[in-house]
Amino acid sequence: MLSPYFQDHMHGNVCFGCGMKNDDGLHIKSYWEGEEAICIWNAEEKYHGWANLLSGGILSTIIDCHCMGTAMADAYREEGRALDSAPHYRYATGTLNVKFLKPTPINIPIKLIATVTERKGKKVVMKCESWSGDVKTAEADVVAIRVFSSEDKQDKNPFID
Repeated sequence: MLSPYFQDHMHGNVCFGCGMKNDDGLHIKSYWEGEEAICIWNAEEKYHGWANLLSGGILSTIIDCHCMGTAMADAYREEGRALDSAPHYRYATGTLNVKFLKPTPINIPIKLIATVTERKGKKVVMKCESWSGDVKTAEADVVAIRVFSSEDKQDKNPFID
């Protein structure tokens, strides 16, 4: 059965936030729930900023990685393709603007909800919210840029190994 998680289809991904090939990473997992991309992530105490509160940098990282996975999955969806089909795409952050609204506790699962608001060529624009229970803790405007397609010539692409 095909995994519903976007990150399971990013072969060779060593990213700290979403890479399954990074033993020290955060290993976020994103999936579709209707038109929204969802990620439920459980923080560990080592990721706190203040006591019992998540570091803003870690929250920004999981928002960023969730949105890059969402951009990839959205492209496949728009093309009517499965997540594991070729050509394979990867996205990098063009813009990440996070507005922190409330402290994010580390002892409650964090729910990220991303929605695509615009598609234009290789650019995908998204809104993302972070929730701790029923409290919205952050909102972000994110622009993802397609930096890799397995169909393209790759000889000088810094986004591949």
